[in-house]
Amino acid sequence: MAENGTVVMEFVLMGFQLPAELKMGLFFVFLILYLLTMGGNLGMILLIHSDPHLQTPMYFFLSHLSFLDICYSSAIIPQLLETLGTDKTVMTYERCATQFFFFTLHASTACFLLAVMAYDCYVAVCNPLLYATAMTPQTRLGLVATAYAGAMVNSVVRTGCTFSLSFCKSNNVDFFFCDLPPLLKLACGETKPRELVIYLLAFLVITISISVILISYLFIIRAIMRIHTAGGKAKTFSTCASHMTAVALFFGTLIFIYLKGNMGKSLWKDRIISVFYTVVIPMMNPIVYSLRNKEVKEALKKVLNRMKLSQVE
Repeated sequence: MAENGTVVMEFVLMGFQLPAELKMGLFFVFLILYLLTMGGNLGMILLIHSDPHLQTPMYFFLSHLSFLDICYSSAIIPQLLETLGTDKTVMTYERCATQFFFFTLHASTACFLLAVMAYDCYVAVCNPLLYATAMTPQTRLGLVATAYAGAMVNSVVRTGCTFSLSFCKSNNVDFFFCDLPPLLKLACGETKPRELVIYLLAFLVITISISVILISYLFIIRAIMRIHTAGGKAKTFSTCASHMTAVALFFGTLIFIYLKGNMGKSLWKDRIISVFYTVVIPMMNPIVYSLRNKEVKEALKKVLNRMKLSQVE
């Protein structure tokens, strides 16, 4: 229901309430970041699948993370560009729910996948002799499928709880996409039971993922401390350094915006953090994994050398 008592059939995304000149500048900034995200992650996927040296479990999981980054940003950034270009965007109720579902699906899958990648690092560092038998192709597929399945359950329940609420205060969403905090501000009636389920699911997804990551890294740190040479410690640590950076960036922002006590009360601050994890992080992941990973850099050099040779011929 809207303020006049009618049923809400559409939402109006208010986006960024800024002068036209600033909006145009932001439009081109986000467009460039989106193109970099698509190019970087597609390039990472193609590089992993084309180089035999990257046909390992770690890069198998990384290719899925790149795929999620593409989907994750594509669920939000085109909508953001539309909102910046048209001042505000009208979205049907179904389109808003669809965006919310896919955003939640990809974010939840990324949480679980980062936990899977931490477990993969643990096996590689702590049980290197058993790594090949522990991380078989069937095991890899099973772990990835479990991540997607868990995220699907979370997304279905979370979307169902959110869009079964009554929206009667307004249909103006004071945000740049259909996210939870601004939608809850529009809800009326008894919302506490559904909010409890929504927050509990967010808490479970983040807590389970972080628990797996922390336990894995405790064992990894213990294994590293047992290595006597400084070179051996550095080499072992570098195996998981890129993953640790990605985890810190992703979970740090998610925890801040979804589990902080004043969620939704400072929507401008939420906008800035949301831009960071929906626009910046998906662009940064290929950079983090390529700059800090010798094997990726070597594979990239081979591709660039082949391109140079083909141009000469």
